[in-house]
Amino acid sequence: MRLFVCSLLLVLSLLFSFTPLVKSATPSSDIEEYLINAQFQEGEAAFTAKLQENNNDDLTRFKLGVVQLMGATQRLTQSLYRYGVQQNFVTQFFPILRLPVPINPKPEPVTYQDTRNVLQNLLNDLTQVKNTLEPIKDNQVKLPLRLGLTRLDINGDGKLVEDESFWKTFSLLTGIPASEKAAQNLAIAFDAGDVIWLRGYCNLLSAIAQIVLAYDESKLFDATAHLIFAQPKTPYPFLVEGRSPSGSFDFDIITDIVAFVHLMNFPVAEPERLTTAMENLRTVTALSRQSWDLILAETDNDREWLPNPQQKGVIPNAVVTKPMIDEWLNFLNETDALLTGQKLVPLWRKREVRGINLNKVFTQPQTFDLVLWVQGTAPAPYLELGKLTDTNTWLRLLEVFRGQFFQFAAWFN
Repeated sequence: MRLFVCSLLLVLSLLFSFTPLVKSATPSSDIEEYLINAQFQEGEAAFTAKLQENNNDDLTRFKLGVVQLMGATQRLTQSLYRYGVQQNFVTQFFPILRLPVPINPKPEPVTYQDTRNVLQNLLNDLTQVKNTLEPIKDNQVKLPLRLGLTRLDINGDGKLVEDESFWKTFSLLTGIPASEKAAQNLAIAFDAGDVIWLRGYCNLLSAIAQIVLAYDESKLFDATAHLIFAQPKTPYPFLVEGRSPSGSFDFDIITDIVAFVHLMNFPVAEPERLTTAMENLRTVTALSRQSWDLILAETDNDREWLPNPQQKGVIPNAVVTKPMIDEWLNFLNETDALLTGQKLVPLWRKREVRGINLNKVFTQPQTFDLVLWVQGTAPAPYLELGKLTDTNTWLRLLEVFRGQFFQFAAWFN
């Protein structure tokens, strides 16, 4: 779940946390009206109808994908609110749960299957966005947006307040001051390269969802869901009734954390999902190459989300250099080699010359046991002789990205 920081929260927060370098021009007001008023279904209906009139209208298709994505985000936050997700030191470790969802005074009971349904709904929504964006072929398509003004009806009461705006969510999430004025001034001119970039992110998030849904985490839910939700339905109601006050730390919390780690032992429930997840990840690397091909070919300099070395981006001080892009493309090649089993992951135990075939981890899955993976015995079935991934590739990444590779990776995709 930690990858959600890179794929959802960090990326969206960067969009509206800074004042732009260049004053924005008039954004696409038709789509902004739907975003500002959280009218995602209305926007989807309007843009779908327009596409029926002209199926080759790629700008309208781009707008449709955006409102679908925002609608998916709203459905996710409403689900978290409905089930009374807790804001505590435990949920702070899981980025998707760190969303500043207000406290629900009347949360609904939640079962393990309910949580799987939430994730499956997110997966369905991401698939819809991917299918919408995939037909876009116009390399000149451009969509200026002030995404920071987007609002979500998080509690589903039909009313929109300041705390339900993207810019306010960012401020609450990070503690970094943000304002509506800054959000009004920050327009990003999303272009064809960004369309591919967004498709890549949808595939990345889909891979994460598929991996989680591939395993049976019901025992973990039964014993520790009270750390996350207000009213979980488990065989152990005394865990909920005896829950420590919010923010406190006592012996019960310590034992719950120990149980949490101990129960990260998941049988495979739906192995085909792991194969699909691997395909999603390979699609991510392919789309990232396509995205950078388009970005590098750009000659304008218009409020760039992902700039090439000759452009300025909307994020201050976030400079993209040619060595960064070169090493990123090398990283994609190395990732593909690992996903296909052409290269192996070195085992961290001493005196073992074999490596882990990551492809077989996905295509021949076994029970996932976190402790045994850390210890080194769980990956034993996947060990084989072969060419190991080049350590220098990863060292160069850290060097070129000045030790901030993971932050840039969340942005670069």
